[in-house]
Amino acid sequence: MDLQNLRDTYPLLLSYMEAESYSKQYIQYIEKDILWIINESSHYAWRSYDDIYQTYVDKWSNKTTLNHKKRRLLVIERFDLESKMPNGLKHAHKSSAYDSLSAEFKDFIDTYRNLEGLGYSKKYLKSTSYMVCSFLLDLQNKGINSFKSVTEESVLDVFSSDGKICRSYNFKYTVEFAFKTCLPFYGDGICSRMLSYLPALPHIKKNVQYLTKEEMWRIKSVLEKDTTLSLQNKAICLLALYTGMRSSDICSLTFKSIDWDNDLIRIKQQKTNAALVLPLRAVVGNAIFDYITKERPKSSADTIFLTVNAPYRRLHSSNLNAICVSIMGKAGIRQNPGDRKGMHLFRHYLATSLLGYGVEQPIISSTLGHQSPSSLAPYLSADFTHLKECALNIERFPVRKEVFQP
Repeated sequence: MDLQNLRDTYPLLLSYMEAESYSKQYIQYIEKDILWIINESSHYAWRSYDDIYQTYVDKWSNKTTLNHKKRRLLVIERFDLESKMPNGLKHAHKSSAYDSLSAEFKDFIDTYRNLEGLGYSKKYLKSTSYMVCSFLLDLQNKGINSFKSVTEESVLDVFSSDGKICRSYNFKYTVEFAFKTCLPFYGDGICSRMLSYLPALPHIKKNVQYLTKEEMWRIKSVLEKDTTLSLQNKAICLLALYTGMRSSDICSLTFKSIDWDNDLIRIKQQKTNAALVLPLRAVVGNAIFDYITKERPKSSADTIFLTVNAPYRRLHSSNLNAICVSIMGKAGIRQNPGDRKGMHLFRHYLATSLLGYGVEQPIISSTLGHQSPSSLAPYLSADFTHLKECALNIERFPVRKEVFQP
């Protein structure tokens, strides 16, 4: 493995990162990793950066340490082999499944990603296309590079391994949705034939975890009284709590989205591309204003919420989930393995609260930005106020006393 280019040019990478306001500690880590690779190259028979990563795996068993080193190694690899500087994204990514697809399969993905006006945003189509890319790449790895070569057996092989189902219902549903959406654009029955090959998988629904009134009281107590909570985390949590906005929409919130004069929030939803107008409550508006004026880094970025460390960039959904986990930790709730802690809990709580207060379902759907009335169905199972009204008296039916014993 020739590392001469890295030896000669790595100071340029460090200078660039310093100019882009990366933290001194992160730059030092990058430099330390580069020097380690250069110095240790004589002791290992490395042929590629994948070999270097395998050495990392052998030397560092701590998952957190290994993940950090892997991400920095990707930065170094991209700089050395492609002359690409880091662009401020949270992680550097290797080539995707799409990059490895045949021309015909790529054309299908491109067609799917560019279908707008169907009630879904371009961003949503792109995000769901990743599963379709994985499906097509699995076929390609079996020696199939065109749709005409696909057989029912090859499709079933993608969904099973050693006679057991290895793909989820959601994976199958996404692939099915893509081929249904592209039906009008492909002749020769290609999409119809692919749809007929997809297996029927059971749709197993888990019980949806929801926030109880006690948990919500604790969260609100943290938001009101915890002085260690950052203004950003407080504003984001209050925004999710009182508006039910999706994480992707909170991350995309811009200064133009806030209508201070009329106390309104105006957004174009990331999932559906549909416009949505929500009331801006005083408690939410004040929290956002405090963050903007007292804590937000100085930046020309349009998005309101930015990362804490330079280079400053918009947040992503994973950042918001981390904020949610932190707040629930402060509240002392949902600390058991398997407990749901994501931002969607606030959206679910708002929906079920409105249902409990007797708000009409079309109004709730409009508030949540749903395009279809059926989208509200998952929330109905937690509408205990009205579910109790449907309960049947079982006094006439004999029940063994053991049923009621703990």
